[in-house]
Amino acid sequence: MLGWELPPHNSGGLGVACFNLSKSLAKMGAEIDFVVPYESDHDFDFMHVLSATDLDPLFQYGMGAYESDKVNAKTLGENGHYSLRDVQHEYCEFIKQYLSNNQQPDVIHAHDWLTFETAIMAKKNFGIPFVAHVHATEFDRGGENGGNPLIRQIEYEGLVWADKIVAVSQATKDMIIEKYGIPADKIDVAHNGFTTQREDNYHFDGSSYQYLEDLKKQGYTIVSTVGRFTLQKGLAHMMRAAARAISVHPKLVFLFAGDGEEKNELIRLSAELGIAKNVIFTGFIRGKQLRDIYSISDIFVMSSVSEPFGLTALEAAHHGNALVITKQSGVGEVLHSIVRYDFWDEDKLADALVNIAESPALTKILRQNVQHEYARISWDDVAQKCIQVYDEVKKHKRNIF
Repeated sequence: MLGWELPPHNSGGLGVACFNLSKSLAKMGAEIDFVVPYESDHDFDFMHVLSATDLDPLFQYGMGAYESDKVNAKTLGENGHYSLRDVQHEYCEFIKQYLSNNQQPDVIHAHDWLTFETAIMAKKNFGIPFVAHVHATEFDRGGENGGNPLIRQIEYEGLVWADKIVAVSQATKDMIIEKYGIPADKIDVAHNGFTTQREDNYHFDGSSYQYLEDLKKQGYTIVSTVGRFTLQKGLAHMMRAAARAISVHPKLVFLFAGDGEEKNELIRLSAELGIAKNVIFTGFIRGKQLRDIYSISDIFVMSSVSEPFGLTALEAAHHGNALVITKQSGVGEVLHSIVRYDFWDEDKLADALVNIAESPALTKILRQNVQHEYARISWDDVAQKCIQVYDEVKKHKRNIF
């Protein structure tokens, strides 16, 4: 398994997905060596975690893995200046040595473009079947301009060389077919799963956000969003919708949890719109503080311009939020008791927020029904699909060789 992060050293949903998928695969008998690009202190009982470099785990946040324009930017580490491309090269060299010195695995399962070049090397040099798992494409991350052409080229080569592709949603499969010309029968869809185990380790006591607890007692409705502050997340549209909603229903407070390149722009926009007193920026959070965000929120918004799946929506549903999600978000393929809108339709988002805030009955229905839906989503189902894919590519290898 070739990945770029695992909890708690994750900056997004990719690490969470890799962790939970691997745990379910191991439960079904898979023996997993999971490779990360930093010095690992992970001690999991269900898989071995291998370190491709001796970089500090926190160093990865400066490497721009989720920001296309920073791929070649140099970051100062303990051992000198590194770019993301430098680390990818070391990662590839580590796998080459690993495969030369150890029993070769049945399958290389690579997550997103960050590891595709290494997987291609493993297939070319060692004949190991390669499964590409696509959690997001550069067209998702880059918006209308298509993002970084280097990343798009790496994605294309990975998708062409892969024996089989696993996409996290039908929307992602459609994107791969349309943008990269990959045959549909080469791509299987496996929607991300959900587990309550990690979330239930945290018990909400209100201490993280006492101020918001006081506001709720005064009749305020808390609206939250969680994620990276990038163009992909459509947060400027959400901010303008927030202003329209507040003009109709003043007792709304908006929590923007996360960090990223658009943070200063969003802070400035909230001031220009005259709603700064109703908007709170938490910065980057994880663990108990993140769980408390979900617990204190009444409504969760996923405003993404393009979201292949969207695990945060499942986490929010688990904690009793009513969900308002763009039609461009893949999680809408498995959840139906939600309000959906086009990312650009600020009026519809504003109307949805006001309607939910002013209707306890609607809020109750949305909360209860969506909880029944997410409860049916399991990482075991994703793992079973992956095992079927592994069997298929191994059989294909036997036929070739």
